[in-house]
Formats: sequence, C-alpha cells, structure tokens
Amino acid sequence: MEELYRLSKNLKALRKQFGYTQTYVAEQLGIAYQSYQAYEWGISVPTLQNFIKLAKLYDVSYEELLE
Repeated sequence: MEELYRLSKNLKALRKQFGYTQTYVAEQLGIAYQSYQAYEWGISVPTLQNFIKLAKLYDVSYEELLE
C-alpha cells in the first residue's frame, strides 16, 4: 500500500512539474482520463506498459516513480 501511495503522489507531482493536465497524460498513454486519474488517486496501478510510458514521458527511471 505504501508503494501505491508513493507512486500516486509522485505521478501527481511530476505532472504538475511538467505543467501537464491529467487529460494530456492520459492521451499520451492511450487511456481514458478516468483511468489515469485513478493512478493519481491511488485506486489503481498502471499496467507495465503504461508504467514504462510514464517513466519515458517524465524522463525518469522506474525507481524514481516509486521513491
């Protein structure tokens, strides 16, 4: 549970740092806005494919997403 909280917190912080909207990030992942929103709320976990896309989008390592 702690990892899920850290991931959701980091996703929100990175998105704001880059000035992206949740809709924009969802479009980059090819998913619905509500699906991405659930990642930031800690309700669901990105698929491995989307986890990789998120790391590339923010130019961070996989570990940094979970720190």
